[in-house]
Amino acid sequence: MSVIRKNLPNALTCCNLICGCIATGFAFSGSFGWALAFIVGGAVFDFFDGFVARLLGVSSPVGVELDSLADDITFGFAPATIVYALLRDAQWPLADSTAGTLLPYLAFLMAAFSALRLAKFNLDTRQTTSFIGLPTPANALFWGALAVGWGDALMAWAYSPYVLLLGVLLSCYLMVSEIPMFALKFKSFRWADNRLRYSFLLVSLALLLVMGAAGFSAAIVLYVVLSVLAARRPQAGANSSQR
Repeated sequence: MSVIRKNLPNALTCCNLICGCIATGFAFSGSFGWALAFIVGGAVFDFFDGFVARLLGVSSPVGVELDSLADDITFGFAPATIVYALLRDAQWPLADSTAGTLLPYLAFLMAAFSALRLAKFNLDTRQTTSFIGLPTPANALFWGALAVGWGDALMAWAYSPYVLLLGVLLSCYLMVSEIPMFALKFKSFRWADNRLRYSFLLVSLALLLVMGAAGFSAAIVLYVVLSVLAARRPQAGANSSQR
C-alpha cells in the first residue's frame, strides 16, 4: 500500500501526459473537439495530482519535474499542434508556396514558450496565491475552444493565418510576461473578498451557456482583460494618492 500511496500522484501526472499525447494525435488529424476534450481531461488530472500529493503528504522533486513535463505536452505541445493544423489547412494566398508550407511550424513556438513559463513558475516564489503571466492551461483552453468554435471559419478565411500567427506571438508573450493574473483560489467564500473571482465565474458560465465550447476562448480573453485591469487598479490608486 505504501508503494501505491507514494506513486499515486505521479500516476495521475502520467495520465495528464497521456491525455496530452492523445490530444496532439487528434489535433494533427483535425479532430479539434476530441483534442479539446483530452486537454480538459489532462487539466482534471493536473488538478488532482497536486491535490492528492498534498493530501497524502508525498510531494517529491521527481513529481515536480514530471508535472512540468506533462504540462508542456498537454498545455504546450497539444495546443501548438492545433494551431499548426489550422494554419496547415487554411485557404490563403500562400497556401501552395514554400512560405505557406513552413509558416505553420511557427505555431510550435508556443510549446517552447510554455516550457519556459513552466520553468519560471517552478522557480518563482511570487506565484503561490496568484500567477505572473498567463497559465499554460488557460492558453491551451483558449486555442482548443477557438478551433472547436471557429475552426471551419478560420480555415476558410483568407486572412486567418495572419491573425493566428499574431495570436501565437501574443500567447508566447503573455505566458512569460510580468503581468499579474488572479488565481481561482479561495481563502474564504465571502463576496467582498472574491468579487473579481465570482464575477469572472458568473460571466464565464454565461458565455459557455450561450456559445458552447467556444465560450472557453471568450472566457480566457475575459480572464486576461480582468487581470490586467485588476493589476492596474492599485497602481492607479497609488498614483492618485501621490498627487
